[in-house]
Amino acid sequence: MILDGGKAAARETDVRGRMEQTGALSRRTFLMGSALGLGALGLAGCSADGLSLAEAEKLYGPVPTEKFPIPAADISKVNPKYFRRTVRYETKEAPGTIIVDPSNYYVYRVEDAETATRYGANVGRSGFLWHGDAYVGRKGEWATWTPPKEMIQRQPEVAKYAGGMPGGLENPLGARTLYLYQNGKYTLYTIYASSDPESIGTGVTSGCVGLLSQDMIHLYDQTPVKTKVVVLPA
Repeated sequence: MILDGGKAAARETDVRGRMEQTGALSRRTFLMGSALGLGALGLAGCSADGLSLAEAEKLYGPVPTEKFPIPAADISKVNPKYFRRTVRYETKEAPGTIIVDPSNYYVYRVEDAETATRYGANVGRSGFLWHGDAYVGRKGEWATWTPPKEMIQRQPEVAKYAGGMPGGLENPLGARTLYLYQNGKYTLYTIYASSDPESIGTGVTSGCVGLLSQDMIHLYDQTPVKTKVVVLPA
């Protein structure tokens, strides 16, 4: 089901902000339909945004308290501009609203009329992009993943999971999942936890949106069911 018709009057107005701390993860995603051709980006002593390597490693460090302990993300494979941070962001959307900007590979959580928490993301590859308004119909922690029939047709190797793949580090949905709905129906699209740092800042999925596991846990904890989600045109 393709989402359509929604727009958000929003724009980022400042690139300065402070990042907040949390935990980490590792796991390849079945939602990726093509190989990544992106080279690794090395970090020096600090990022271009002034975040030290030690701070970044702490932000994306291990999360041993999870049901399935999450290892640290390899931040050397992530462009520092995709690290979580608070930014100036003008919008008319209500606080708590999630705004996905696939053109720039960002997800925003609106904090107020002028600021938002910004996360780096992976998004749908060519042919799987969509936009519009939706809402979080349900949430899942270490959820079971069941590939849709359309994916099984495209990728027969996932047919073995037609009955569902239990939660865990190898599960494509990862530690947390927000399921997007329209008019009471599941759209088949999600915002999920990715353990593949190289995917952040790329279009590789079948339309879903992935955040690094530490970022996804941070967003998930602040997002109740019924939260509005706006996906901007790519």
